[in-house]
Amino acid sequence: MIYQGNAITVARGTKTGGDDIAMLTFDLKDESINKLSSAVVAELDDAVKAIQGESGLKGLVIGSAKDVFIVGADITEFHGLFDKGEEYLVEMNLKVHDIFNAIEDLPFPTVTAINGLALGGGCEVTLTTDFRVMGEKAKIGLPETKLGILPGWGGCVRLPRMIGADNAIEWIAGGTENRADAALKVGAVDAVVPDESLEAAALDILARAFSGELDYQARRDEKKGPLKLNPIEQMMAFETAKGYVKGKAGPHYPAPVEAIKVIQKGAGEERGRAQAIEAKAFAKLALSDVAFNLVGLFLNDQVVKKKAGKYEKQARAVKQTAVLGAGIMGGGIAYQSASKGTPILMKDIKEEAIELGLKESRKLFAKQAERGKLTTEQMAEKLTLIRPTLSYGDFGHVDLVVEAVVENPKVKDAVLTEVEGLVGEETILTSNTSTISITRLAQNLKRPENFCGMHFFNPVHRMPLVEVIRGEKTGDAAVAATVAYARAMGKTPIVVNDCPGFLVNRVLFPYFGGFSLLVEQGADFQHIDKVMEKFGWPMGPAYLLDVVGMDTAVHANEVMAEGYPDRMAREGKTAIQVMYENERLGQKNDKGFYAYEEDKKGKPKKVSDDDAYALVKQVVKEHKTFSDDDIIARMMVPLCLETVRCLEDGIVETPAEADMALIYGIGFPPFRGGALRYIDAMGVGEFVKLAEGLADELGPLYAPTDKLRKMAEAGERFYSTQAQS
Repeated sequence: MIYQGNAITVARGTKTGGDDIAMLTFDLKDESINKLSSAVVAELDDAVKAIQGESGLKGLVIGSAKDVFIVGADITEFHGLFDKGEEYLVEMNLKVHDIFNAIEDLPFPTVTAINGLALGGGCEVTLTTDFRVMGEKAKIGLPETKLGILPGWGGCVRLPRMIGADNAIEWIAGGTENRADAALKVGAVDAVVPDESLEAAALDILARAFSGELDYQARRDEKKGPLKLNPIEQMMAFETAKGYVKGKAGPHYPAPVEAIKVIQKGAGEERGRAQAIEAKAFAKLALSDVAFNLVGLFLNDQVVKKKAGKYEKQARAVKQTAVLGAGIMGGGIAYQSASKGTPILMKDIKEEAIELGLKESRKLFAKQAERGKLTTEQMAEKLTLIRPTLSYGDFGHVDLVVEAVVENPKVKDAVLTEVEGLVGEETILTSNTSTISITRLAQNLKRPENFCGMHFFNPVHRMPLVEVIRGEKTGDAAVAATVAYARAMGKTPIVVNDCPGFLVNRVLFPYFGGFSLLVEQGADFQHIDKVMEKFGWPMGPAYLLDVVGMDTAVHANEVMAEGYPDRMAREGKTAIQVMYENERLGQKNDKGFYAYEEDKKGKPKKVSDDDAYALVKQVVKEHKTFSDDDIIARMMVPLCLETVRCLEDGIVETPAEADMALIYGIGFPPFRGGALRYIDAMGVGEFVKLAEGLADELGPLYAPTDKLRKMAEAGERFYSTQAQS
């Protein structure tokens, strides 16, 4: 044994190789995956020094004893590291470069055997060796830009020299995970083999390097020298890419463009200088709010996944499901279930509704086939998992039912009580309701412990969130099975407690309340949309209301006003009600705050409409001038305060789940990290001061809670740097 650590071992010889080959194996104790924490990087340093001090070696293979190679750096350390400042981060990265360069400079050929995932720092480890062999199912990539940073351990330096600037820019700016065939095609790896043949393939490459058939020294020289592009080629490669990527990433996500600039700046330099440029740029981005929030988002996502995983372990198997109510929503749910392999019955009382649901499913599968994600055979096979029916004939074998009929408590009650009598004793019933109390819907059920909410967001195939709502009598088994089914559908389930609007709609409607107040005081709704889109929302509030539908918004608003009359009930009509009364429902009938025309792709395109302005005039009570900052404050404060209330009321358990629900459910700007992180970023004291100032003029919707005031006085935050939940 040359070296033995907690995560790394280095031994002489492999299963089939001779004593003169060193095998460096990543196998992090007590973890299911390998990741590069500070401790593991320190071990790698020691391991490389041990290899350097060993005589008689003529080759090195780097591999993993786990199902994955290395998933990347240990992201749980990032906030703590970022707090140490720019100088520390530059120095840290340069130390890692020294370790990686030492691998690259070993006096014999080296090869990495890649299985599972080699991402981020894990991918950068593979780039240090002369050759790479990859398992058929493995994936490789540099996803750092998705965290608001860039590859800082040589990815921006080595990858462009290996696969060309264009390919490297695509990988790095896109943050993609690339399959083995794609990696082989661009030259990122030298061979693709079945996992069981990885070691043999690595040894074969070393043998060919020993014989002189493969020139490992030439490989090194290419990685260590300047990028082989003349000035005109450089300009074309980098300037075009910067323009395209900037347009795609948008103004709030600087990392992809910064990564291109780093590749460009380092292109004419040798290894050391190019790495210094990369280290400096990494540190600058790491200290940005965007990086802090995107890293926080990743950690929050881990909290959400961990909690869902715990439920999943307790869940009974869900092998056959059913959806009640076809149409667009039912068809979307049926498609999502079938596309992920769970058979589903789609029941309705009308033949035409069944047809509509099937049409929706077929359309979505056809799009997958057009994109090359499914073959025609696979599409046909998946469609057979959806069984349309007008009767309850086969419901005795169903494990879980999703009720998705109209948002009317009487209709839902009738359907749920009817189906309960026709399914097995242990069958879980769920309601896809967006506002109606689960406790109320359970009143007439014989087995309320088997019932919970399962709120999908429209369009089902696109929106990642599912709210799993626990009523007063809901049992753990019902929650666990529903969470497991949502996960099997490829969704992110977040468990919340019952209240009017649950979590997401309860938080969204104060935002719409802020919008209505602004319009009443003379703000132009199109200008509000532009300001909020610039702030980072995918669409402004007026446009969002058109997409949601004015009828849906009015109904939900009534539920909220009844539930929270002190802050959500309004005197007089709002602009939303005026639109509804004048049958301007939004995209449903091509007119709302905007009018809608079809674009070239057949999708609705919004255009300004004088009739909408004429109707809005009915509710305008005064004409104030608002700055962009005023508009942002008036829109964001009610939304953030309601999120705080949901946390305080125990509707949602952790800040992580609250923030992820808003990002996944209503498109809260991800780079801002969620409503509670937004308050933290402003400072709880500053936020309370802003809210109190607005509450004096605008009333309870803007009033901070007593607990939030106490947090401000104590200098507390929702997130500490270390604890994400």
